[in-house]
Amino acid sequence: MKVLILGSGGREHALAWAVACSKRVTEVVCAPGNGGIAQVARCVPVDLKDLAAMVRLAEAERPTLTIVGPELPLSLGIVDALQERGLRVFGPTRAAAMLESSKGFAKQFMQRHNIPTGNFAVCCTAAEVERAIEFFHAPIVVKADGLFAGKGVIICPSRHTAIEAAQGLFTGVLLGEAAQQVVLEEFLEGDEISFLCLSDGKHVAPLVPSQDHKRIGEGDTGLNTGGMGVYSTDQLLEPSMTEWILHHIAEPTIRGMAEEDTPFAGVLYCGLMMTARGPQVLEFNARFGDPETQALLVRLESDLLDVLEACVEGRLAQTEMRWSRGASACVVASSAGYPGSYKTGIPITGLVAAGQIPGVQVFHSGTALVDGQLLTAGGRVLGVTAAGDSLKEALARAYQAMAEIQFEGMYYRRDIGHRALKSALKS
Repeated sequence: MKVLILGSGGREHALAWAVACSKRVTEVVCAPGNGGIAQVARCVPVDLKDLAAMVRLAEAERPTLTIVGPELPLSLGIVDALQERGLRVFGPTRAAAMLESSKGFAKQFMQRHNIPTGNFAVCCTAAEVERAIEFFHAPIVVKADGLFAGKGVIICPSRHTAIEAAQGLFTGVLLGEAAQQVVLEEFLEGDEISFLCLSDGKHVAPLVPSQDHKRIGEGDTGLNTGGMGVYSTDQLLEPSMTEWILHHIAEPTIRGMAEEDTPFAGVLYCGLMMTARGPQVLEFNARFGDPETQALLVRLESDLLDVLEACVEGRLAQTEMRWSRGASACVVASSAGYPGSYKTGIPITGLVAAGQIPGVQVFHSGTALVDGQLLTAGGRVLGVTAAGDSLKEALARAYQAMAEIQFEGMYYRRDIGHRALKSALKS
């Protein structure tokens, strides 16, 4: 069977790698793909902002299954468009994807269905912000309502700076595009956990938990990024806590979406803050995370294609996912200057030696293959991922592989997993 994957990042490389391992798959096509994906799939050009172009591509390729990687095609309605044409596709509809594409919708949905989340206010004007701000204590989180690639979240130390940030979002000064709504949120303290689930619209199956590292600098300092590394261990959550999150967050979300006639089938990514009053939802995503997917898929022992098809066909309850014991870790190598401006087109070396280290998979995020040479083509360039019997072993393998790779200006954090390693030392 032929599988089409939409996307071009490390997440899509990991998906293509995992799908290609299925004995039932005869061809993987990725659009637009990247230099690394081209090693496991046929890459074809497409503009992920152009719904009509994506539909034309799917109609021309006629895949048995299409997997949608990024959030933008979901928000444009690619799932609806392909379903209308009789094509099978993994991912939520445009209405269901509003859990990610509208932060205001997501917060109000959680309020309606008693899903634990921080206090908030949805504001449509600067005047509404000034009135609502009186009910918040600093620091205050200010978010643009739509999709802004993780750049629309500002943590403000005072009410005054929160008002300024909201005004900057409304006018477009901060993001280059004016936000129609702004969400004010209570600042929550604790450890963040990425809790991803699969759903067929009725049933929920959790993936193993992971913890991302958003900040550019070691010690979790500096600007927010798309993610500089992630790890996954069985010790991140106690089984009883996993059950609590399932019963009080994931399952009520899927049930609530069905009750509102917008059934959610696909990946429900619950970004959680583990606070003193219990897990609180920071955000929902409607797709696989990046770089979480890289770390999770190297632990998945089941056939990924079987699981995704079960979601599409409404039989997730009869499907079991098997995971390797131990741990995994993904360390991201980025271009100099990221998450600000950076250069591209820089040659990359050492990938063959890195890939030969046991347990290591190097997933490409921002690369291009030009005349047989791999070049940098993005801010996050590579996700060096490794599995091991312990987190310490997985990290050692990932960093050993990273030491083999070189490109001018390469940067990566050397403290991925630091929280878990410190906890292990204390215990």
